[in-house]
Parts: sequence; C-alpha cells; structure tokens
Amino acid sequence: MTAPAHRDARTHLTLSQEAQDQLFRAARTANTFTDEPVSDEQVAAIYELVKYGPTSLNQQPLRVLLVRSPEARERLVPHMSGSNRAKTAAAPLVALLAADLDFHEELPRLVPFMDAPQEVFAEPTARAASARFNATLQIGYFIVGVRAAGLAAGPMSGFDADAVTRAFFPDGRHQVLLVVNIGRPGPDAWKGRLPRLDYPEVFRTV
Repeated sequence: MTAPAHRDARTHLTLSQEAQDQLFRAARTANTFTDEPVSDEQVAAIYELVKYGPTSLNQQPLRVLLVRSPEARERLVPHMSGSNRAKTAAAPLVALLAADLDFHEELPRLVPFMDAPQEVFAEPTARAASARFNATLQIGYFIVGVRAAGLAAGPMSGFDADAVTRAFFPDGRHQVLLVVNIGRPGPDAWKGRLPRLDYPEVFRTV
C-alpha cells in the first residue's frame, strides 16, 4: 500500500494551518524566555481547555503546583540536573506536574454512572500505575494547551524526582512526574527542529 504523501497532510486537517503550526509544527521546547510574567488567569484558561482531554474512566490524577515565590524556586533549583538549573531559575513560571496516587477518591463524582468506582482501584500498586499513566496523558494535553495560549513550554525530566516530591508534596500521596518552565519564548529559546519518524515507519495496516 502506498503511504500517504506527507506534503498533503495539512489539507486533510480541519484546523487552520496557522493553528496547526502554533500547536505543533512551529512549536519547540523552549530553553529561554522573556521576563514577561505568566498570570494565574492564563494558567486557569489553559486548564479549562485541556481538562477535557480523554483519560481512562475519566480519571483526573494530574495535580499541578505553580512555583512562584523566590523561596520555593530556591528550594527547587538544586534538585534540577545540569543546565536545567539555570533554565528553572530564570523561567517566568515553573510548574511541578504530579500524579495523585489516591485519585480514586474523586471517582464517585467523576464517574456518577458507576456504583463505587473507587473500588476498581483499591489495590495500591495498580492504582499508582494508573495514576502515573493517566497523569502523563494529561501532561501531554497541558503542554499543547500552553502552546494554544501563545506561550512556550520547557518540559524537563532531568531532576531528582524523589527529592522534589519530598520537598513539595510531603503528604506521600503524590509523585512528581515532570517539571515544566512556562513563558514567552526568548530570542534564543530553541535550537533547530530535530528529526521525526515518517508515517510509514510508525503506522501499518492489517
């Protein structure tokens, strides 16, 4: 079977080409930002959009801690790895994205058509795995939402996750999965676009 022509991809999508570029083609992982602040209203607008992304059984395990105060930033930066320290120290806003390992407590409200849905996740190990998986789905939506707001995201997995979890989520029910810098991209915010796999390398039909 002949693979679809890559050059035709844009014409088969209903989203405007400008929006396609803003969300994906022209977007990058930002390394530097301007000093323009990111408001709580902007973050709330992002969440009000991305909260509709699908998850398993409508689980909502993602929890986000916005690191705004200088004191909190000083506690976070030493736990970042290498060049991520300078990026995190300078970003207008830093978000800690975590999974709530006891997300099942909210399920009676989120899945009202089921009787006792929380009982499906009574086993802690399976519940934690589901929390991490679905929070990761929500993280993907969040990053695209940041781009939809005209901002840039700098997601980082290079940090001491256990130390950050202990420092900022000491209750024991959360696990930090990603640290994301957010703001308006600076003039040297990103490097060139890295390669991606082509359609025939990823898809096949049976």
